[in-house]
Amino acid sequence: MKRGTVMFDVNWLAIVLAALAGFVVGGIWYGPVMGKQWMGAVGLTEEQVKQGNMALIYGGAFAFSLLASWTLAHTFASYGYELGVGAKVLTAFGVALGFIVPAIGTNYLFSQKGKALFFIDAAYWLLFYTAMGLVHAYMP
Repeated sequence: MKRGTVMFDVNWLAIVLAALAGFVVGGIWYGPVMGKQWMGAVGLTEEQVKQGNMALIYGGAFAFSLLASWTLAHTFASYGYELGVGAKVLTAFGVALGFIVPAIGTNYLFSQKGKALFFIDAAYWLLFYTAMGLVHAYMP
């Protein structure tokens, strides 16, 4: 069977590590780098954030990270040949730029969210997918 023809023929360790990399990027981005700006943009206080169901929020976020990482790995595997590091990183970045950023942009336009929130979240997703692309590139 040709490489990439089996849906689950992927590097599962790379999937978990790439999801963790994206998750760490989120912790840094929405923590010390842009945390205060993000809270202001969404209209939450630090106390309100802390009152959230952290197990659900972080568990759900990591589950979504795993799904995104698996989808990225499957995308790479479906090419039928091994991509180089640069191609994987640029593909991951392109997924964020071409699919994620327009999707959140559309949602934010219709929900009338501010530009600041859009740029904070859009930059995060570009960094998230780039981090995952790096892991998948070095762990084919």
